Amino acid sequence: QVQLVESGGGLVQAGGSLRLSCAASGLAFSSYSMGWFRQPLGKERDFVAAFSSVGGNTYYAESVKGRFTISRDNAKNTLDLRMNSLEPEDTAVYYCAARRPYSGSYRSAQGYAYWGQGTQVTVSS
Repeated sequence: QVQLVESGGGLVQAGGSLRLSCAASGLAFSSYSMGWFRQPLGKERDFVAAFSSVGGNTYYAESVKGRFTISRDNAKNTLDLRMNSLEPEDTAVYYCAARRPYSGSYRSAQGYAYWGQGTQVTVSS
């Protein structure tokens, strides 16, 4: 049984930082590309960042590039998202996801087979 469990969300002031973590179990973690998505209240789920399983390639949404950093530790089966210079527009539920191989764009949620339950990030102005 695959489980992805996010942690690290919370309330932070604009300009602050948070670090999200995702603990994975029940899958060959190193074989999966992993991603972070977010969903503001009442809006669609959007791509945030991804880390490929091969080559160590990273991908970011334009809105977070330069502020967020995705990383993974295959020995610990964890995926992290370091978020700096947070803005109120970053307020959302953040989800960790494991991507199916050869499933198209990293930015498409449809390519991801497994999802965590999400963690709330709230940025106050």
